[in-house]
Amino acid sequence: MPDLWSDQRAARRRAIEPLAVRLRPRTLDEFLGQEHFLGPGRLLRRMLDADRLTSVIFHGPPGTGKTTLAEVVARHSGRHFERAHAAQVGVKDVRAILAASQRRVEDGGRRTILFLDEIHRFARNQQDVLLGDVEHGLITLIGATTENPYFAVNSALVSRSSIFRFEPLTEEHVAALVRRAATDERGFGDREIRIADDAVAHWARRSDGDARRALNALEVAVLSQAGPDQDTTITIDLRCAEDSIQAKALVHDGSGDEHYDLISAFIKSMRGSDPDAAVYWLARMLEAGEDPRYVARRIAILASEDIGNADPQALSVAAAAWTVTERVGMPECRLTLAQAAIYMAGAPKSNASAQAIWTAAADVREGRTVPVPLTLRDSHYRGAAAMGHGVGYVSPHADAEAAPEEYLGVDRTYYRPAGVGFEEHLARRLAERRCESPGDVSDEKSGDG
Repeated sequence: MPDLWSDQRAARRRAIEPLAVRLRPRTLDEFLGQEHFLGPGRLLRRMLDADRLTSVIFHGPPGTGKTTLAEVVARHSGRHFERAHAAQVGVKDVRAILAASQRRVEDGGRRTILFLDEIHRFARNQQDVLLGDVEHGLITLIGATTENPYFAVNSALVSRSSIFRFEPLTEEHVAALVRRAATDERGFGDREIRIADDAVAHWARRSDGDARRALNALEVAVLSQAGPDQDTTITIDLRCAEDSIQAKALVHDGSGDEHYDLISAFIKSMRGSDPDAAVYWLARMLEAGEDPRYVARRIAILASEDIGNADPQALSVAAAAWTVTERVGMPECRLTLAQAAIYMAGAPKSNASAQAIWTAAADVREGRTVPVPLTLRDSHYRGAAAMGHGVGYVSPHADAEAAPEEYLGVDRTYYRPAGVGFEEHLARRLAERRCESPGDVSDEKSGDG
């Protein structure tokens, strides 16, 4: 006999569920995005079609479908599904789930999928509890995290899992999802809704690949206009769409993947002489709350590492930018940092100075220690001459025509100017001193280091 009371409770629960929850895909075919591992012939799709799902870790930005796909995978595989949030359960709870999973297998029942949301919130010793059952296949773990699993998850657990990186949804995906929600019976299919194309495009662009943000915006736009009469046509134009979506919240925690990815893109854009990209990544960091002093430090490092003597003025620009940033602060120091970043991007590039110190340091650490030549040793004390210290040293100021002094004592060349910018002048001067051609002193192409 049907349980009418349970049906009523389920109906009430569905009535208050947000649109994003109601519209979650039920099958793999309904799932949008992540074609790079879920499309036909791709790894995860092959694992599911062959019923060979092993433990996996989903990682990527919020709103890209990690939780949703875990539920779809469980439904597709027909396995028992347990869901837990790492911030809300402890080792005792996990042990209970693992024990129940083992009993289920021993009794001939279904295998279990444990979906552990925000797995990075588990301490390393808590993650260790999962290792044995994951390794022996008694449980299939689906871990979800917004952090890089190679840093945030126990390496032993990572080695036993397949890693799938979720990318933000494309604007086309988000637009298709919004239109589906407006007509689907689980969405607003019971209403007459007209959405302007530019309104959909605005949500697709502003949601930044986060499906939840777009669906929440649609829900706000519909419910804020809906009256008691379900037959009333609801029209959503661009103005309504703009009013319905929240201001974009930039992802940036100051220490996670986004922090390092953004500063990496910023540095590589300056190194690659692209001022437009450099300014964009600079704006992304500063708008998200990055410490401008950190940015100034990275510009100063690049001035020596990637520009060096090709444009010695770059270091002065970087030092001035750092000083101004310290004294002025945000938001005005954005102007100074942008000016400095554009200068660095436009400057000639050489990492010859950086290569010189890296190579010399490697020799110091790994090679035989070179003694200081006697002529270069300190001679400013009584008895130095008796030991030969400083004897025979000729200062270039005293005799400009004297033969070049031997300052190292071994035949080793560390500095090879790249022959661009000011280093072209340095290459000629060093070639004269070393009695070489400029081509022997300079490198045609400087490496990355």
